[in-house]
Amino acid sequence: MRRYLRLYLQFLQFSFSRAMEFRLDFFFRILMDVIYYIVNIAFFKVLYARTPMLAGWNERQTMLFVSIFLVIDAINMTVFSNNVWQMPTQINNGSLDYYLTRPVSSLFFLSLREFAANSFVNLLMTMAILVWALRLNMELVTPLNLLFLVPLIANGVFLYYLLNMVFIIPVFWTHSGRGFADLFHSFTRFLERPDRLFTGIMRLILTVVLPLSLIASFPARLFIDGFETGLFLHLTLVTACFAGFMTLFWRKGLASYSSASS
Repeated sequence: MRRYLRLYLQFLQFSFSRAMEFRLDFFFRILMDVIYYIVNIAFFKVLYARTPMLAGWNERQTMLFVSIFLVIDAINMTVFSNNVWQMPTQINNGSLDYYLTRPVSSLFFLSLREFAANSFVNLLMTMAILVWALRLNMELVTPLNLLFLVPLIANGVFLYYLLNMVFIIPVFWTHSGRGFADLFHSFTRFLERPDRLFTGIMRLILTVVLPLSLIASFPARLFIDGFETGLFLHLTLVTACFAGFMTLFWRKGLASYSSASS
């Protein structure tokens, strides 16, 4: 464990040093994410100008949901996304060999080696948005709620990463440029909406088969509506199942991988 921590600290040092070498790109990426945050908040502001309730939540409660998914998105963009996006290229050109020969987990190395410094700045912004949303809902803010919110957000981040990987791993067989990453990006529009907007088969898909609603909506519901044991167990069980599935899927992909030396 200590070896992995030292290695990750090296990743951080290298990533921040490289970010400062390309300052125009650094600030441009920050600006793009700021626009994304404004658009998402403005979208719900416009909706609530026409209706007092949406999916059982008022505007203040929905702003809390929005802030949670923005934090989760920012953490993924900071920690995982740049690494996951590069995997198809590494698999196709054989550079994956370099990571498979390292004396650490290849999945750890590939998933965490690049820390997006520009997104870290945006993560701080989303944390400020979350604090603003919490202040709007002070009647809900209790020590217990705050204590649960941190692991719920962490679970959302992890589940987002797992789902992203499930759509990337097929590149071992398809040898396409991005796997099914574009398809996954299209699906992520669903996680930006409260889960109660969906019913029937669509709700089943978004809570079990492709559980995008569990990423931000369930943490928000557990905070806003109060802790529900069934909801919490559903969330943790689905995440655990996807963790196991992604790990097996990754190993299956490695077994089919044709290295540059083969």
